Amino acid sequence: MQLTEILQFKPKEIKYYKRAFTHRSMNIKDSKGNAFNYERLEFLGDAMLSSVIASHLYLEVPSGDEGYLTKMRSKVVSREHLNELGKDLKLIKLVESKIPAGQFGDNIHGNLFEALVGAIFLDRGYKYCEKFIDTRVIIPYVDIETLEGKVISYKSLLIEWCQKEKKTFGYHVYEDTGNDDVRHFSVKLSIDDKIVAKARATSKKKAEEKASKRAFFAFQSRMSQMI
Repeated sequence: MQLTEILQFKPKEIKYYKRAFTHRSMNIKDSKGNAFNYERLEFLGDAMLSSVIASHLYLEVPSGDEGYLTKMRSKVVSREHLNELGKDLKLIKLVESKIPAGQFGDNIHGNLFEALVGAIFLDRGYKYCEKFIDTRVIIPYVDIETLEGKVISYKSLLIEWCQKEKKTFGYHVYEDTGNDDVRHFSVKLSIDDKIVAKARATSKKKAEEKASKRAFFAFQSRMSQMI
């Protein structure tokens, strides 16, 4: 997918988009000696996304209080969702990098999406940025009813529930001794000293999230009000 096809408009200053798709492994400096890559644009793009999504939710859900709106915005701009957006647009194909594409983690897709939003803001201003987010994020993906039932982090949900119900909980994570080519970690999740879920994954964080998701479905009738 070409850049103009992704943007649906013609860029004025291509330099911003070149920066948005330059990985730090290229080790490039600009004329002032500053690093030339997409990382600073991520920061800007994140702010633009939060601003546009916050405005949309504020107008669409007049009955929502601050806590509700904050939670809903977090669901839209979650790392998982941004990664999906970046993958859908195949942004990885535009990256200049010395690292093979297959060696990147999932988060590069979301990072590139944020950097692209930042580049749009610098190139054409807030209105173009708002239109891009509306076209690529809000219209196809932001459905209020669906978002209300979406869980960002099962681990956070479980911890919040345990604290509210005054239950003790613990994650016992250990390195897996399996024969997989990639190192795995296993986790046992206990609530009130009883093991309620087990899981394994390629990182401690993923294993904990997987176990938390299994625990959520085991306690769903009692935890669903936390979503």
